[in-house]
Amino acid sequence: MKTVFVTVGTTSFDELIKSVTSSEAAQELKARGYERLVLQVGRGSFLPDDDSCPQLRLEVFRFKDSIAEDMKKADLVISHAGAGSCLEALAAGKPLLVVVNDKLMDNHQLELARQLHVDNHLLYCTCSTLTEKLRNMDLSVLQPFPSGQPKNFANFLDKALGVK
Repeated sequence: MKTVFVTVGTTSFDELIKSVTSSEAAQELKARGYERLVLQVGRGSFLPDDDSCPQLRLEVFRFKDSIAEDMKKADLVISHAGAGSCLEALAAGKPLLVVVNDKLMDNHQLELARQLHVDNHLLYCTCSTLTEKLRNMDLSVLQPFPSGQPKNFANFLDKALGVK
């Protein structure tokens, strides 16, 4: 069963959860052959019920000790733009669509998503463009993120964030 795993990490990003469970987004996922949608909603106040996405088998949870198994089973990961979540999905070798929270001020997450997109490691969008991105995304352009070199990722983050 083709699965999409959505994570907001340890934060709250209700807008992402609402966007990905909208009828339009669910239809796009179904059109791409996905049948199961697993949502990690974190500290959010919005908890979709089973009827939210009748086109897809929906599973919802707040937190687990580890989401590694959920990522491993996923055919597509949709994540907030936190560096930890991005790195975990990229290290798992999964196609990654990052949804940037454009409501945050001084959003370093956008810089990270843009650079990883330029390097063809992920796709990114905002909640308002999620359905369009799901409709038009081409996962075949994504390149694996180099694994086993955490220093390279740290250097990349320093460069992307202007620390070095």
